[in-house]
Amino acid sequence: MSAFGDGRAAGHFIRISNLRKTFRSKDKNFAVLKGVDLEIDRGDIFGVVGFSGAGKSTLIRCINRLEEPDGGEITIGETEITRLSKQELDRYRQKIGIIFQHFNLLDARTVAENVAFPLEIAGETRDRIERRVKEILELVDLSDKTDFYPGQLSGGQKQRVGIARALANNPDILLSDEATSALDPQTTLSVLDLLKDINEKLKLTIILITHELNVIRYICKNMAVLEDGMIVEKGSVRSVFESPQSDTAKLFLRIDAGFASFGWSDGEGI
Repeated sequence: MSAFGDGRAAGHFIRISNLRKTFRSKDKNFAVLKGVDLEIDRGDIFGVVGFSGAGKSTLIRCINRLEEPDGGEITIGETEITRLSKQELDRYRQKIGIIFQHFNLLDARTVAENVAFPLEIAGETRDRIERRVKEILELVDLSDKTDFYPGQLSGGQKQRVGIARALANNPDILLSDEATSALDPQTTLSVLDLLKDINEKLKLTIILITHELNVIRYICKNMAVLEDGMIVEKGSVRSVFESPQSDTAKLFLRIDAGFASFGWSDGEGI
C-alpha cells in the first residue's frame, strides 16, 4: 500500500489548492505562486509547461516541501503534506523521488554509491542497499556502470543514475524538474522512453515540468499551463494541443509551428 494511502474514493491522488509562495528580500517581495489549483490522478504522467519565470520549479519543489509554501494545501492520497511536522515530512519525503536538470550527482561517489545514498540516509541495512542498488541499476540499464564515477559517464547515463537514485526508496511519485533540458535530442528520447517504462512497470505517478512542447507531446497524458504563477489551462494533452484556450498555450504552439516551418517534423525536436 502507498505511504500516502489510496486517497478518497473516486478522487484525485494529488490535490493542490490555492498554493501560494512569495520570495522576500530586503528591497522587495516577489510572488511566484499566486493561488495554484491542480488535481492529478494516480499513475498519470502529468506535464506542467510554462515559460521561464512562470513558477514551474517552485511548484514542483513545494510538492515535497523543498520550498515551504506560504499558504494553501497539498494533499497526496490521504496525507496533507503541508501540515506535516519536519519529522513526519522526512518519512513521507522518501516516497517522493525527484530528478534534476543538472543531475546533482556526487562526483566522489561511484554510480552504485550515488544510488545507495538515499538508502543510507533512510538507515537501510548493507544487504538491503546492495540488493536494491543492483535491482534499480538493472531497471535503468546501467548494470555495467556500477563502479564508474560521474565524470566517466555521458549526460544520458548521468541522468539515468539520477533516475535510479530517485527510485531507490520505492517512491509513489516521481518529480521531474526539467530533467531533459540539458540533453541532446537522441538522449532525451531514450530518457523519456525510460520514464514511460518506469511508469508502466512501477505504476508511479510522474509530474514533469518543462518548457519543451515535444516532451509534453511525447510522454504526458494530461497537462497544465502555468503563467505568471497561476494555472491558466489544464486538460488532456490532446485537448490543449488541438484547442488551446490560454495565451501562453497559444504562444507555445505558435513557436512550435514556427520551428516546424523550418522543415522539422513531429518528434525530430526530441
